[in-house]
Formats: sequence, structure tokens, C-alpha cells
Amino acid sequence: MVALGTAIAESVVRHYGRPGLLARLSDPFWFQALGTVMGMDWHSSGITTSVMSALKKGLNPRAGELGIHICGGRGKQSLRTPQELRGIANRVGVDGDTLVRTSRLTARVDNNAVADGFQIYLHSFVVTEDGDWAVVQQGMNPSSRLARRYHWHSASVRDFTADPHAAIVGVHEGVIQNLVDARARPAQDALLSIVKDDPDRTLATVRRLEMPRHHDVRAGDVQARRLGAVLALAHERDLRDFAELLLVEQLGPRTLQSLALVAEVVHGTATRFDDPARFSFAHGGKDGHPFPVPLHVYDESIDVLRRSLDEARLGHSEKLDGFKRLDAFTRAIETRRTPDADVPAAIAHERETAPTLGGRTVFDDRPPRRGARASARGQLSLFDL
Repeated sequence: MVALGTAIAESVVRHYGRPGLLARLSDPFWFQALGTVMGMDWHSSGITTSVMSALKKGLNPRAGELGIHICGGRGKQSLRTPQELRGIANRVGVDGDTLVRTSRLTARVDNNAVADGFQIYLHSFVVTEDGDWAVVQQGMNPSSRLARRYHWHSASVRDFTADPHAAIVGVHEGVIQNLVDARARPAQDALLSIVKDDPDRTLATVRRLEMPRHHDVRAGDVQARRLGAVLALAHERDLRDFAELLLVEQLGPRTLQSLALVAEVVHGTATRFDDPARFSFAHGGKDGHPFPVPLHVYDESIDVLRRSLDEARLGHSEKLDGFKRLDAFTRAIETRRTPDADVPAAIAHERETAPTLGGRTVFDDRPPRRGARASARGQLSLFDL
């Protein structure tokens, strides 16, 4: 996850700049799609922790090159955020005091001011060498055992006391007292007059994305036409030649299927991420939903993307640019054929072939059998049957 997440983030930065990565991290649909394509359970609260941890481990050692720094994390790691921010500020010349204040304020708003029953246990602060930032943090409701994720982006914050969030993701649950809804100014004024408190302690408005309660991937969770276009890559002779010429050489249809979804995470517009379960068809899920993670395909995806990035740093961007063309070509199939995927059949096929591709879940307590490895290059997909 560290290798793949870092490569995807670097691709976004190279194509769309550091602001492009911050904008995507503050989009809950894109964030969910990123975690899913990295192999996390599409419906798990663990996506937030795992994605931010992987990005921190992968991007921080390259902060001097990419200009992206990630601070904080889960539990005690979050307490080190001010110290980490001041250290970064001293090195790159941004206002450390302002960044520390922003970090504390976003945590206070989500933990104390939004009366929704969720307590923050993860606080990740992403800052660029230009001083732009994004915050991803998550709270847990101890009674319902549900999680809620909060997204912030410096580009969209005009007033910390009125609609400052980029988004808040969670299941609708009970009545939420939200004192910085744009319509709540009278309530803010009343509180200030009573407690004479700083207005920065008031609340943020909430936009929610509601996820279904079931954990398995079902046909209704996926836009079948979009997934069908990805699966059709294995059957599309023109696209296979096109990808071999412009993207990578001698990659089989199963890996192209994964890379097409990776390419969409890098290059897709915001409207493409409203069904994050679809991205689990890139590399499965660690809990086996919709199918075990095919480690051989996963490793090959990392290898292709990393080699493309390495060549781009040397001035040869053909393979890296090929991901954008791969994404565009997949959409052309989607538009031209309007294919609908048979989601249950696709899941059944992936589960059947998982052992030959090094399929693993967190429940496996022993390594794969010797001799079970098969190259992803030769693996057939659903549309080859």
C-alpha cells in the first residue's frame, strides 16, 4: 500500500501539481476510491487510517522532491502534529504558528464543536511547501461503533465558523447540533455573549456521504456500465495494442484492468467517484470483499507505475502520459458500447482465479503454496471466457 499509494500520489502531483493532490484528498469520494484501489475494504473505516499512514510513510522521505509533507496520524501520533509542523516551517519558510493554529482549530471543531457523538482519534495534516494544506481526520462513536471522516482544504475555507469543511462522511444518525451552519450566526452570537469565548471555537457545517450498512460488494453498489468498460479492456484488441505501445509492454488483460482503475484515480474528474466500490475490482480487498487481493497483479501494478514515474523524472514521459490515454480510452469504450458488467459473475470469476494470482486476505495464516504463483501477464479475464 505504501508503494502503490505513493506512486499514485506522485502521478497526481506530476500531472496536476500539489494543489491537485490536496483537492483530491479533500474529496471523500476520491479518497474512498484511492483506498479501495489500494486494496483496502471498500466499506471499512480502516481506509482512513491505512491510506494516510501509507502516504505518510511513502511521501515524507521524498518531501524535498515533491514538496508534500504529512504530519500527525492516529492516537499519540496526532499529538506530535504541532512539533512536526513547526519543523517543516523552519525548513521551507512557511508560517508555522498559523499552521499549528489551523491544525488545532480543525481538531477542536470536529471533536468538540460538532455535537454528533463522534470523538476524533485520527488527525492527519497535509501541507505543501507553498503553505497550502488539507486535513483528513476521523472520529468514532463508541456506542454505535461507526466512524465519521472529516475533510478540510485550505482553498475552500473562507471562515472557520461558517461552512468550512470540504465534506464530512458518515451515516445519518440522530440529531446533530451544528452551530456554524451558515444559518446559525444568531446562535453563535448568543453563545459568545454568554461565555465570551473565541468565535474560532464555533462549529462547522456538515455535508455527509451515507454509505450502506452491508459490507460485501453488491451489484447495486457499482455502476455496471463503468465497470463493464474496465472489464472490456481484456477483450478490446485495439486497446491492448494501444496500451502495449504507449503505456507498457507485454501486460496481460488482468493487469490492464487494474491499471485502468489506477489511471482513473489519477486522472478522473470528481463525478467519477460516486461508486467507490467499483475500484475494489482493481486489487480486491484485504478482507476478501469482493475478492482476495491478487498480490501478483498488485505487485505488477506498482512496478508499472513506478517505472513510468522513474522514466518521467529522466525526461521520458511517454509511459506516464499513457495512463491518461488509457483512462480516456476506457471512457471511450464506456461511451461507445455502454457495456453493463455482470457484477456477481465478475466477483465469482475473480475469486475462482485468485489462487493463481497469489490471492491473499488478512485471515490467511500461512503463506501461499509453493508453485502456486502464475504470472498476471497470461491471466484471462471474464471477457476472455
